[in-house]
Amino acid sequence: MSTTFLQRWWQGLDKPGWRAFAVAMLALTVAMLFALYSAAAAERGWFWMAGGAAAAALGLSLWVAVTIVPALARRTPLRWLVIQINYRITREGWVYVAGIFALAIAALNTGNNLLFMILSAMLAAIAVSGVVSRLSLSGIEMSLALPEHIFAEQPVLAKVKLENHKLSLPSFSLRVGPHPKAKTAGILTRPAYFPYLARQSAAAQSVELRFPRRGVYRQDAFAVSTRFPFGFLEKTRKVESPMAVVVYPRVLPTEEFYEILPMISGEIESYQRGRGHDLYSIRDYQPTDSARFVDWKASARSAALKVREFTREDERRVVLVFDPYLHPAPGQSPAALAEQFEKAVTFAACLAWHFYEIDSQMQFRTDELVTPMAVAGEIIYDVLRHLSLPAR
Repeated sequence: MSTTFLQRWWQGLDKPGWRAFAVAMLALTVAMLFALYSAAAAERGWFWMAGGAAAAALGLSLWVAVTIVPALARRTPLRWLVIQINYRITREGWVYVAGIFALAIAALNTGNNLLFMILSAMLAAIAVSGVVSRLSLSGIEMSLALPEHIFAEQPVLAKVKLENHKLSLPSFSLRVGPHPKAKTAGILTRPAYFPYLARQSAAAQSVELRFPRRGVYRQDAFAVSTRFPFGFLEKTRKVESPMAVVVYPRVLPTEEFYEILPMISGEIESYQRGRGHDLYSIRDYQPTDSARFVDWKASARSAALKVREFTREDERRVVLVFDPYLHPAPGQSPAALAEQFEKAVTFAACLAWHFYEIDSQMQFRTDELVTPMAVAGEIIYDVLRHLSLPAR
């Protein structure tokens, strides 16, 4: 196992960067030796030797500053060091700070060196907490993946993914959620927790989300926070990730839907043999016929097996027309009008989805969208997307 770890470490090592760093350290060491020799030569009165050694030390230092330092800077992800992080003292942190103040007063009153040492250790713990938590938040990239089609009031699984691009340090105890200062926070309403994220690796968590209404949900920023290692401070990093998702209207049938559906079935009956409901003819039984179609009364009269044939029902063809304009009744409040409009949108979506499920021919017509008469599966999501837009 140690060999495998060393191999992974060696493969992930930035060899050119470390080579440049080693050359810089060697050059600066030689420059320091030249500087020491220059000081010793000046004390002995060897001014030409001292000047030459000082010039060599200065030249080596300038060479490192001009050639190697910029190369190392380009290979260093400095953007991780300048990220904006917000601080918040937790409840445990306030208790810890109160303990520090109490210990500081006791140390000042008594002059006990042991209390001063304990006080220094407690202050150092806060500094260590701040540095370690900042390192945990640096080098982290976040993404959110949602299903292609989302319906109101139906749960969906969103996948929150974190990537740790740090070369050597892992991250601990990360929580992803909506940013408290974001303008909109309508998509990721439940946080996702990542206890550990190894270096140069990625991890994903599934979060169940539910959108209560149709419409376009937007979120301009997310928050990646941590309380690691001691929980005294909660540091939050804002991740800019503007995104928008379209939530379709609810398509679960309602009681009103079941009442009206039989009147708009869209079936067209033809006078051809098929699997309809009305009788087409009675003929002699054939070995391939099913016994459930046998007409026993006709068979008894003719002393031979007879079967029933039915008319064929052609494919359903419907034209779904939706009026998007609000027509208030006298004395109707805006809230009641909006609720009535939402019911109409939901009913239209249920109808469109029903004819999609039975593979009908459908056309949708409204003020801004007119689809061709086509198989419902080809236009259903265009219809639902249009119905998800806000009322005008």
